[in-house]
This record gives sequence, C-alpha cells and structure tokens, in this order.
Amino acid sequence: MPNFKNVSLALLLLSAIPLAAHAETPLPDAIAAPGEAVVLTVHAEGAQVYECKAGVEGKLGWAFREPVATLMADGKTVGRHYAGPNWESVDGSAVVGKASGNAPGATANDIPWLKLDVISHRGSGVLTPVTTVQRINTSGGKLDGACDKAGLTKSAPYSADYIFLRKG
Repeated sequence: MPNFKNVSLALLLLSAIPLAAHAETPLPDAIAAPGEAVVLTVHAEGAQVYECKAGVEGKLGWAFREPVATLMADGKTVGRHYAGPNWESVDGSAVVGKASGNAPGATANDIPWLKLDVISHRGSGVLTPVTTVQRINTSGGKLDGACDKAGLTKSAPYSADYIFLRKG
C-alpha cells in the first residue's frame, strides 16, 4: 500500500511544472480568484456525458448529465473527476464544487471555463485545503444536434486544466 503522505507530496511537486503555464493563462474576471493560492494544477482528459431529455416545452434535447475524466500531472494519473462535480485525488482526498462563475471556451465546440466554490471535502490529503476550483483551457465537450429518444446517452470528448486553490 503506498504511503499517502508521500503521494500527496509527490502531487504537490508534480503540480509545480504546470504552474508556469497557469500564470501565463489570462483569466476572465468571471472566474478569477484574487488572493487565492494554487494548491495543485492538473490536466483532465475525458468526456462530458449528455442524456436525451424533454425540455420545459416538451421538446427533446441533449441535457448535460455528468463529467467522466482522468486527472493527470506529469503524464501520470493523479485522480479522477466525476458527477457532483467531484474531484478525487489518488491520496483519497476529494472535493465537491458548485459553479459560481463562467466564461466562454475558445471556440463554439468548447465547454465554458468555470469557477467553482468547494462546498464539501472528504478524506485527508492534497485537496484538503482547497476552497476554489477553476476549469480553464477547455477543448471540446459540447454536444449539439437532435436526439430522438428520451433516455439515450451520448458523450463528447473534452480536455481541460483544473486549478485547485486555497484562500490566503
């Protein structure tokens, strides 16, 4: 069984490389987190899952259901991202977020950049001090087009960078 303190330390050290890239990414005011410090930066590869549902007017359309993604740092899997939205580290620590700001992605096919306030924590580890999560540098993830049968699911591949921040 791996020593989780060493895994947490390794995650923190691995996150130092993407920090330089984060510093160069201009963030829109809607997702900025002034005064917060970076705890961890990871890259995500996965899919945004949609379900065919009837909307308010009864017309069928694709509705976002959940993300499913692998979190990576320095080419290694360091966690996962899934419905909630939840982010879980290999050290067992996890956070759940609630969107508090968004900005458009670079193209019409990209899901928005987000700022999420952490509303709950689980476990102890690298994500324990996190108070805010930013999703930036999104690529893909949007699903357009008609759906003709309620209950069908379809996924749209996406990638993004997630920055985990703490107050102070």
